[in-house]
Amino acid sequence: VSFAPGVQVQEWVSEAGLGERLLVKEYHTPDGVLRVEVPRTSDWPWGDHIPFLDDHIIPGAHKQLVEEPGDLPALGHLLVAPTAEEIETYRQESEPYLEFAREHGLLVAGGWGVGADMVGWLCGLKEMIFLSYRQPEFLHRLLEMIGDWNRSRMLASFRLPLDLYIKRAWYENCDFWTPAAWKAFLQPSLRREAELAHQAGVKFGYLVTSKAMPLIEGIIEAGVDVLIGVDPREYDLGALKEKARGRLCLWGGVNGHLTVETGTPEAVRAEVGEAMRTLSPEGGFILSPVDNVRQHSAAIEANVRELIDTWRKAR
Repeated sequence: VSFAPGVQVQEWVSEAGLGERLLVKEYHTPDGVLRVEVPRTSDWPWGDHIPFLDDHIIPGAHKQLVEEPGDLPALGHLLVAPTAEEIETYRQESEPYLEFAREHGLLVAGGWGVGADMVGWLCGLKEMIFLSYRQPEFLHRLLEMIGDWNRSRMLASFRLPLDLYIKRAWYENCDFWTPAAWKAFLQPSLRREAELAHQAGVKFGYLVTSKAMPLIEGIIEAGVDVLIGVDPREYDLGALKEKARGRLCLWGGVNGHLTVETGTPEAVRAEVGEAMRTLSPEGGFILSPVDNVRQHSAAIEANVRELIDTWRKAR
């Protein structure tokens, strides 16, 4: 991520008392200074560095980067469109993956788009919920800034031959938003981004893995093509299929960690079988672990093979 010319970044470690080390980072812009403070805990993964955007900032930050409307002009100097040089680097670094996809006939996905997830990184998740009630105009302005930035990055990604663009939405579910608030704050940008993807001839995927059943109609109305992250531990598969039938492709069906990484082959076989019976009739279904499988062991490899074998028999 690059910033506008004139932005200077300073980062240091201070002693906060009782042996606590506090990481501090400031972004000096022509419209003011943005500051974030995070304790250097044993589970902090970035050493003495604070990334611009990261989930690990959210739970322990002493001071969030964006806290009030007066912070938005300075934030505007950080949310700038990719440069021509960055786009060319992106194109060159992507070429080996594109060649592999062409050789094997694979779908090419790109992203990640952001919305409320970025509000969480900038403001904190608890604060995001409070803003939706206490300072809705501030939140609307912040989301519009994020949306403009996001769409500039979408246009850059469309320089590649993408089949699917993905927007991450782990913080856009009903753990954080009522259906009415989701529709008021988040659906407008979602609709614009889906339209932008379609204008580029690209399908649009929305990645939300839990607590989204009350939002399905709104997701379909926004023009989303693929709901990614259909976890059988979180979704009523039958009810979801009925809502989505012919209008929304469903991607998932198997829990990645509980079933594939730590379950038995019998559990994998049962969950894949149920997903195929429930979600595959009439098409519009992509079988996949949710979110993915990151670990590797002989047992996990056996479960992955069981997943593939069961799918082959059921398709």
